[in-house]
Amino acid sequence: MDQQTKAALKHDKFVTTTTQSIEWASEHRKSVLVNGAIALAVILVVLIVGLVYNSRSNAADAAFGAAMDVYQHPLASEGQSGSSDVKSYATGAERAKAAGALFQAVAEKYGCTPAGRNARYFVGLTSIEAGDNQQAEATMKKVASGWDSDLAGLGKLALAQIYRNTGRDAEAIDIYTRLAKKPTATVPAGLAQLQLADVYESEGKSEQAKAIYATIKQDDAKGAAGTIAAQKLNPAASAQVGQ
Repeated sequence: MDQQTKAALKHDKFVTTTTQSIEWASEHRKSVLVNGAIALAVILVVLIVGLVYNSRSNAADAAFGAAMDVYQHPLASEGQSGSSDVKSYATGAERAKAAGALFQAVAEKYGCTPAGRNARYFVGLTSIEAGDNQQAEATMKKVASGWDSDLAGLGKLALAQIYRNTGRDAEAIDIYTRLAKKPTATVPAGLAQLQLADVYESEGKSEQAKAIYATIKQDDAKGAAGTIAAQKLNPAASAQVGQ
């Protein structure tokens, strides 16, 4: 086959391929445009959602900070009215009630943001401080069942304390036992075990408490929980060290 024939064949193949490509693009033009439009729409939606989420997160953080300012506001001294531009609170319960209302607003409006989830936990805390155990229990159950394991751990710990405060030690023991078996970053096993041992001590079950303290001392010899457990097992030695 001479060079001229080869060149002609290559040219014909190029023309055929190009023609087929043009025909395919022409036939599928509508599909290509539609798919491209969908992809662009998805990208735009993602960007808009991100911007909206960031905006809501910033607003939630600001609202949570305002609620926290009230929660941490010093109580008015006896016979002192406080500054004219900042409301003062005579009791911790009064302050907790005021802060709780603000935390509740954040939780309801920004519940999908980190600040909103944290706010719900503080709704529970302020309810405890305000003496509203029913509201505190209902709120902490929601926190304890959340997908954020660290926050859920705190919710369970607070819920167990509510049970103890309301004479339901068996339910508190169940929570502490489960937390000890499945600890979180916010509620380590040692902390849950210390609380569990404390319940047994309060019920006069000293042997069960001692067994738990011994386990903590062995498992966390150099940690804070281990130190507390050692003091509980040998209070006389701890008293001598403190003198």
